[in-house]
Amino acid sequence: MKNILLLIASLWLMQSGVSNAQALIKEKELIVAGGCFWCTESDFEKHKGVLRAESGYINGTTDNPSYKSVSSNKTGHFEAVKITYNSDIVSLRELVDFYWRTIDPTDPHGQFCDKGSSYKTALFYQDENQQKVFNDSLSEIEKTKPFPEKIVTEILQAKTFYPAEAYHQDYYKKSSLRYRFYRSSCGRDSRIKDLWGKVVTGKH
Repeated sequence: MKNILLLIASLWLMQSGVSNAQALIKEKELIVAGGCFWCTESDFEKHKGVLRAESGYINGTTDNPSYKSVSSNKTGHFEAVKITYNSDIVSLRELVDFYWRTIDPTDPHGQFCDKGSSYKTALFYQDENQQKVFNDSLSEIEKTKPFPEKIVTEILQAKTFYPAEAYHQDYYKKSSLRYRFYRSSCGRDSRIKDLWGKVVTGKH
C-alpha cells in the first residue's frame, strides 16, 4: 500500500513539473545494524511512518561486497538496514529509541545465535544531528535499561552502504515460514523478552 501511494504521489508530481516525491513526503534515512538484517528489516517496516527498509552492508574494507564475503567476517562490513521514513509521521529519536528494544545491546560478539563481526550492532550517523540524537538516546537508555549488563552497541560514522542481493530484500515476506523458523530457533525474541521485558512491535 505504501509503495502504491508513493507511486501515485510521484506520478502527480511529474505531471505538475516536479520529479521527486520528497516534495510531498519528507523522506529521511536511518541506518542501523541489528544482527540478521531480515529481522531488523521486518521490525522496522512495521513501525508507523516507515516507508521502506532495505537490507545491505556497510563500513567494510571492500567495494560491492557479497553476502558470502560479508558472512565470512573478513571484510569488516556489518549487516545493516537503511530505513526510509516520513519525518512528518515519526521522528528520528522515536525510531532510535525503538531500535534499542529490538536488539541485545550487551553482546559484543554478534546477535543471538549469529556470531561474528558482521552481526554486531551499531548505529551509523550521516550528519552531526544524527550523531547527537544517537548519543542522546543512548544516554537515556543507559539510565533506564532494566538490566545490569553494559551496552556495547557502537555509534559510528556511516560509510558506503551497499544494498544486499535481491533475495535478501523482504525475505520475511517472500519466505515467511523459513523466516519465522529462523527467528524462533535463533532465540531472538526470547532474549529480547529477557532483556527488555517484552518484544516490541511496530506502531501503526
